[in-house]
Amino acid sequence: MPRAITLAEVPKLLRSRSDLIELGMSDRAIARAVTHGELHRVRRGWFVSRQEWDDLWPEGKHLVHVVAVARDSRGSDPVLAGVSAAVLHELPLYRLAPKRVDQLVADPRHVRNSRDVMRHEGTLPNTDITRIGGVRVTTLERTLVDLARTVTAEAAVSAADASLRKAAVRRNVPDDDLTDAWRDSMEKLLCDARGQRGIRQARWVIAFADGRAQLPGESVSRLQLHRLGLRDVDLQVRVPAPDTGNYWVDFGLNEFDVFGEFDGKGKYTDAALRSNRTIEQVMLDEKHREDWIRGTTGRKIIRWGDKHAASTTALAARLTSFGLKLPR
Repeated sequence: MPRAITLAEVPKLLRSRSDLIELGMSDRAIARAVTHGELHRVRRGWFVSRQEWDDLWPEGKHLVHVVAVARDSRGSDPVLAGVSAAVLHELPLYRLAPKRVDQLVADPRHVRNSRDVMRHEGTLPNTDITRIGGVRVTTLERTLVDLARTVTAEAAVSAADASLRKAAVRRNVPDDDLTDAWRDSMEKLLCDARGQRGIRQARWVIAFADGRAQLPGESVSRLQLHRLGLRDVDLQVRVPAPDTGNYWVDFGLNEFDVFGEFDGKGKYTDAALRSNRTIEQVMLDEKHREDWIRGTTGRKIIRWGDKHAASTTALAARLTSFGLKLPR
């Protein structure tokens, strides 16, 4: 199961040629380690253990790449943008695996692309620029507008939901005032971007965003349900638990009076998400939870996974296999 990393963890993984030389490796030994699959070359002069590289999600791999490029950019001060800014803001990149780092540069003399860096000429107001880990980067809001204009709807909705969740959701409950403030700030940026490519999709994505979605798989499921014509869909439905706590169900499909659960593999395979419980214990706990929810609400629970959420066709087939008659 791949793992996520934070910016603070990248220096523990990333090694420069000089670092490896100090550890006693020669250039020939470094080249041999790359050839034999012991090292992965992130870019010229920067390396990561192949095993550690293979263990990362695409977001983590791109984050490592971004840091390597940033370290080679000392002396200049470009602004990271697009997907490269997104990983610094810890936004998901649903089914995206970027090969180039996106930079925005003001001086047209520096707009020279390389094999792994895409440089765009342009300037931004200071209000659209921040620093993360000492690196200049577009703000979270500006980054989201750029993503919403340029990536797939699935990736854009996943990022928008995550951004809104950061801004306005606490313990699965959205704050209406914070949500309105987020939409107002995004609307201002959308107005500033009028006429740019993809602005129509961006407007729709921002209007559709819902911070209650906890995972990209839930966001994409929500998008597919909408495409299938379902309009009365709740997220993170609260069901009082047998003790003083609550159970939260991913989706309330109110048109059918059923609940829906997106089952990502991590729930069972990721030790952190399992809270170090065994897979058997997780499955037993899920059964007890589901039995309680069904018994107290009278609603059955329909489950689907990544392969079903990947397309409207696959999700429709999954839902109809449970007897649901979809509007489309």
